[in-house]
Amino acid sequence: MNRDDVMDLVRTHLVAELELSPDQIKPEARFKEDFDADSLDLYELVMELEDQYGISVSEQEASEIKTVGDAVDFVVAKAGA
Repeated sequence: MNRDDVMDLVRTHLVAELELSPDQIKPEARFKEDFDADSLDLYELVMELEDQYGISVSEQEASEIKTVGDAVDFVVAKAGA
């Protein structure tokens, strides 16, 4: 697993769940402001990342993930990529 793999998973998830275009999903994109994602959308993304990478994300950690890049950085750091 590397950063690109994580970004691909996040992109695939957001395209499917939020019906976004893949080119909209950039590291600086904000989940709530740019994608109009609600807390359930973010919860589902966190669950997908936990399942895929065998990591655990606390509610506090999840609340600090604001952008696509934050999510990717978190997974890479937590999974030790």
